[in-house]
Amino acid sequence: MFEFGGLTIVLVIVALLVASLRILREYERGVVFMLGRFWKVKGPGLIIIIPGIQQMVRVDLRTVVFDVPSQDVISRDNVSVKVNAVVYFRVIDPAKSILQVEDYLVATSQLAQTTLRAVLGKHELDDMLAERERLNQDIQQLLDAQTDAWGIKVSNVEIKHVDIDETMVRAIAKQAEAERERRAKVIHAEGELQASEKLLAAAEVLAGRPQAMQLRYLQTLSNIAGDRSNTIVFPMPGELMNLMMRGAKPDE
Repeated sequence: MFEFGGLTIVLVIVALLVASLRILREYERGVVFMLGRFWKVKGPGLIIIIPGIQQMVRVDLRTVVFDVPSQDVISRDNVSVKVNAVVYFRVIDPAKSILQVEDYLVATSQLAQTTLRAVLGKHELDDMLAERERLNQDIQQLLDAQTDAWGIKVSNVEIKHVDIDETMVRAIAKQAEAERERRAKVIHAEGELQASEKLLAAAEVLAGRPQAMQLRYLQTLSNIAGDRSNTIVFPMPGELMNLMMRGAKPDE
């Protein structure tokens, strides 16, 4: 009878010892409570928990990646868009992640949605399309500051898609086409202005050098002579006409 009782005690001790052992992986930590009060953070490796007196909550320290559901956002210029994003975060303080918030995964997800709408709602559509890197950084900094009390570190935020209504897509395409036409007209006008300035400068040079003007007339005549047209009309400079008239008079 005594041997049976001793064996029972040994088995109970072994069972309690086995039940008290916990193995935490390298990326895990255990938040231990003693009689309902926070005691300490343990791990990684083999730890002992006293059954009935101590309780342990496992916390994963690896980076968590989750998609922010598509959010309806009204931009500052009153354009309705649907935006979704992805958030990267991890637990840096296991105790805070358990003590300060009921479920840090759900809380971070909800906070990411509201922050995404709040930040993008302050910007115009063009900023959402062209300034994503800056917007990602703004959202990341806000999320990181707000989740710090939960022991969470938000390392990165990436806006994945900005979906626009089909009618708005057509309006943007028309706007882009009008902008291209405007730029083409500006470039053409600038070219005309530069050409007129060059012509004006050339005219001033020729006006100051009559001989150069005569050579220019002769060059023009040479070019016209090579044309196959039957009728040629050209102006004759006064100096050249006087020279020809003097050559046509008989010697006195």
